[in-house]
Amino acid sequence: MTNFQQNINKIRADFPILSRKVYGKPLIYLDNAASSQKPSQVIDTISHYYENEHSNIHRGVHHLSAEATKRYEEARKTVQRFIGAEHSHEIIFTKGTTDAINLVANSFGNKFLNEGDEVIVSTLEHHSNIVPWQMICEARGAMLKVIPINEAGELLIDEFKLLLSDKTKIVAVNHVSNALGTINPIKEIITEAKRRDIPVLIDGAQAVPHMKVDVQELDCDFYAFSSHKMFGPTGVGILYGKEKLLNDIPPYQGGGDMIDKVTFEKTTYNDLPHKFEAGTPNIAGGIGLKAAIDYMNEIGVENIAAAERELLDYATQEITQIESVRLIGTAKEEASVLSFLVKDIHPYDIGTILDRLGVAVRTGHHCTEPLMDRFKIPGTVRASFAFYNTKSEIDVFISALKKAISMLS
Repeated sequence: MTNFQQNINKIRADFPILSRKVYGKPLIYLDNAASSQKPSQVIDTISHYYENEHSNIHRGVHHLSAEATKRYEEARKTVQRFIGAEHSHEIIFTKGTTDAINLVANSFGNKFLNEGDEVIVSTLEHHSNIVPWQMICEARGAMLKVIPINEAGELLIDEFKLLLSDKTKIVAVNHVSNALGTINPIKEIITEAKRRDIPVLIDGAQAVPHMKVDVQELDCDFYAFSSHKMFGPTGVGILYGKEKLLNDIPPYQGGGDMIDKVTFEKTTYNDLPHKFEAGTPNIAGGIGLKAAIDYMNEIGVENIAAAERELLDYATQEITQIESVRLIGTAKEEASVLSFLVKDIHPYDIGTILDRLGVAVRTGHHCTEPLMDRFKIPGTVRASFAFYNTKSEIDVFISALKKAISMLS
C-alpha cells in the first residue's frame, strides 16, 4: 500500500463537503470534470483574506492595499512556477478558461485573422474552444477547420497535418477531452504547427488538475485553465501567453489598471500582465488559487496522477463487466473520465437514479455537441474522478448503476 493510499482518509478529511449526505446516503462525488471540491486550506485562505486583508490592489498606498497586492502577485508567481512559465508577466488572470480563450480569439483574431484565413480546432473541443473561434472567424471572414477523430475518440494526426497550410493562422485544441478523457498528443501537434510558424493555443482545463504541465517544454504559445477544476475557487482562471505574442496583440477589454495614460484623444496601455487585466480582479480568487496549487504541490502532482490512474483502471475494469454498458471513448491515453451509455436508456434517467442513491455524475452532451453528433448519440453519462475518490466509492457507484439499469430495463 502506498503512502498516498495510507493517507487517503486524512486527505478526504481536508474536503468538508465529502462528509455530507445526499438523500440520506453518503455523498459520492464523481463530477470532478465539471468542477472539483475545495479543501479547507483553500476555504480558510479565502475567509482569512476577506476577514483580515481585503482591499483593492495595485493602486493603493495604504497598508491593506499593499498587503493584498503582495498576496495577489505572489499568486501569479506561484502559477508561473507551477506551469513552468519563463516570466510571471506571462501569467494573465482571467475569469476562467472560457474567458481566456475569448481573450485570445478576440485579441489575436482582430490583429492577425483576415478574410480567407483559417483556424484549426478539433472534434473533441468544448464549446468554449469552438464558439469564440466561430465568432471571430465570422467577423473577420475566416474559416474554421476541424481535426477528425477515430472511433476510440483519438485525434487523426495525419489528417491534422493535411489541414495545415499557409492559410492557417492558429491551432486551438484541448490537452484532455472533458467528455471522453482522451489525452491528446499536443506535443506532436505543437511540433507540426511550429514547422510552419503557426501559433498554438491549448485548452488545459482538464489537464492541469490531473498531470504535470510545463508550458516551456511543450513550447505552446497560449495555455488556458481554470481554478475551479483544480480544487480552487470559481470565477478565476489563467491564460499563459508567450511574452512576444502578448505584447503583439491588443487588449481584450478596456478600463482601470490596463492603461498607461488616458486622454480623450488617445489612450496608451499598461505593460504586461496588466494590459489584459481591466478592472478590479477576483483578488480572493487569485489568492485562493495559490492555496489550491500549494495544496496540490504538498500532495504531489505525480501522486495525484498515479492515484487517479489507479481509480480509472479499476472503474473501467468494473464497468466493462456490465454487458449493457457501452463506453464512449476508448483512447489508449486517457485521464480520469468514464463516459458511457446503457442500452437505449437516456443518460438523464440513469443520472437521476444515481443521484437518489447518493452518486453525483454528469449527464448530457457536456458542452461538446459536435462530438456527440460524431458518435450519433444525444449525450452520455460521465463519471469523473479526483484523487480524493476511493475504490470503495467506485464499488458503490457500480452497485448503484446496476440498480438503475434493473429499474429502467
